[in-house]
Amino acid sequence: MINPSASGWIDKYFSKQKLSEKILSADTDLFYQKIRKTGFIYGHIVSFETDVPIDTKGWVQNEIPKVALLNTLFAIYTLTKQEKDPDHFITKTLSFYNEMNPKGFSLFKKVLPNGAPSLNLEKIIDERVQTNIDIINKNFSHIVTNALLFMDVLAFRQYLLHDEIPEKYLKKIEETVNSLVTLSLKTKLNKSNYDDLLIKLFEASVRYSKFSKVNVQNLEELNLEYFTNDLEKYYLIDMAGMALWSDGQIENEEVYFLHKLGELLKVSDSFVKESITSTDAFINTHKKDIPYFNYSNPVKHFYDQTTQSVITLISRNKNRLVKEIVQSKELMILLATSTTRDLDEKEKKKVKKQLLDICKSVPSLTIFLLPGGSLLLPILIKFIPKLLPSAFNENLDENE
Repeated sequence: MINPSASGWIDKYFSKQKLSEKILSADTDLFYQKIRKTGFIYGHIVSFETDVPIDTKGWVQNEIPKVALLNTLFAIYTLTKQEKDPDHFITKTLSFYNEMNPKGFSLFKKVLPNGAPSLNLEKIIDERVQTNIDIINKNFSHIVTNALLFMDVLAFRQYLLHDEIPEKYLKKIEETVNSLVTLSLKTKLNKSNYDDLLIKLFEASVRYSKFSKVNVQNLEELNLEYFTNDLEKYYLIDMAGMALWSDGQIENEEVYFLHKLGELLKVSDSFVKESITSTDAFINTHKKDIPYFNYSNPVKHFYDQTTQSVITLISRNKNRLVKEIVQSKELMILLATSTTRDLDEKEKKKVKKQLLDICKSVPSLTIFLLPGGSLLLPILIKFIPKLLPSAFNENLDENE
């Protein structure tokens, strides 16, 4: 049995698979359908497409995506190279990740110099795969990373074909996914209070386009001609469809949006229909088994869970936090003002800046300084009045 948390699991994976000469699929459409069926495209893996079944009994939540990423990378390798040599695959994969290393992201430089190739790949995959389990101890920039892991697969295919990743390829595909998520949510007739949060979560999860702003107002403004491979096109349509599903239903306007996207990508209407059907079927079939889909709105589920975790964290550091806040006279004035009227944008920025400065001085609260951590700052701000002396809350009581 494979233990994805123990050193040597990649070598064991390949020894257990007893690889035959049979290729996963020489057909792009069939390859994509099989991978999507496993849940990898959606970021929630329910099965593996392997020659030999893999027993996941006893695995914890973050172990399944590790094997799924390795398995899907190997699948695109066999599809592209039409061979199944594990050593060649590992060597190519390490070279690929070394090249895709984003500026300022030192992970791969740190792990590549030492150890056997398969062990180095294990370390890279461990960092690439993140889940929102034990969210307080996770980097918030990875909240939806598993739904974006197929970008690694697409970029790996490019690397296998050209011995390099095309310039700005990863940045371009990330920007396009973020734009499509934003445009998809704008299309929805029934707006959710969590739609903006979903956009922010996607923005916080990217690695190569962190400083890119989504300014597109319609599909025509996207440079979709850049994507020429069917796998890229299929993935973009599925990601847009997944964003539209967040409220549990897809209206006629949203269906039209997906078909328009398919038209611009030069993808058949039949695939778009299949995408809608597959996404709906997958989520409805597995939402009872997968906590992420076990709520009408998965982002609301994340937000509710995280709110409780953050409140617990704040409570544990209550005395230190209150002391720091009380010492900041300007912050106290702004917080008091916020109980009687809405703060303007300039005042909100001051509150945010001063609270982040305070978080720097409280080790347990440095979570708010992590990439994406500022998404949770409103929880802290909302909870502060309950921490402060009763005299501070008189204004709040008078306005109730």
